[in-house]
Amino acid sequence: MRIIENISNKINDKTVICLGSFDGLHRGHKTLIENVIKEAKQEGLKSAVFTFSNHPASIISNREEPKLLINNNHKTEILKKLGVDYLIMIPFSTEFMKMEPEDFVKNILVDNLKVQRIVVGFNYRFGYKGRGDTDLLKKLSEKYGFEVEIVSPIKYNGEIISSTVIRNLISEGNIKKANKYLDRYFSIEGKVIHGKKRGKGMGFPTANIDLNSNYIVPKLGVYKTETIYNSSKYDSVTSVGMNPTFENGEDISIETYLLNFDKNIYDEDIRINFIKHLRNEIKFQSKDELVRQMTLDVENAIK
Repeated sequence: MRIIENISNKINDKTVICLGSFDGLHRGHKTLIENVIKEAKQEGLKSAVFTFSNHPASIISNREEPKLLINNNHKTEILKKLGVDYLIMIPFSTEFMKMEPEDFVKNILVDNLKVQRIVVGFNYRFGYKGRGDTDLLKKLSEKYGFEVEIVSPIKYNGEIISSTVIRNLISEGNIKKANKYLDRYFSIEGKVIHGKKRGKGMGFPTANIDLNSNYIVPKLGVYKTETIYNSSKYDSVTSVGMNPTFENGEDISIETYLLNFDKNIYDEDIRINFIKHLRNEIKFQSKDELVRQMTLDVENAIK
């Protein structure tokens, strides 16, 4: 997969391009992209995904930037596995924001990326102040000689899948349903940092991660998880919370206990896959009571 990070770059291959922010890269997004890959192969063209390295809301004033469901590293990894030929992942800038819809289509998609077909969701908008929509895209396709395919909302068990719905499910602790909508485990990546080493003193040494504040944070509590370190997977139990037994702070920490693991991984990156919510956060009356509960958490996680 070739990655293009500069909007002015040109390619020589004719393409079928899927346009969108793909902020969740969920089951619906994957279905759309897989169709693009299939169509491109059938027609002897190259498949491409056009998206942004930052969310447009980070540039557009008066719009709150949604919390991350996936980072760019993981997004790139998934798209590569799907078999996308070109990933155009550019920064959404003030300059790009001010581009007129027709300029985007003519100068970028037609001239630089040699688009033959564009595939978008039913509510796709583009260009300055969102002036471009699917109706305009169809008109421009006649003018510049490409095809347009408008995809209806993707449903799972009768429910429309959206990144907003998935964020709400994660915030509510409904990880199992969120994972079904994502078609993968919801995960958080981060660098392992030094904590207060309380877990080690209780026989449960944990890896604390430096939490990117842009990630959506699951409901506070304890989760059955799977931790990936150095391409290997380890069963784990992860606490998302404020350590109420020991302190009354406001900072959320994410600590994971990896089963059958004894390596020193400070300053290294790990990915925590959330599988199931085990229990809510509890303030215990003593350290011994907490240790007993942590033992039960581990037992419940490996059932």
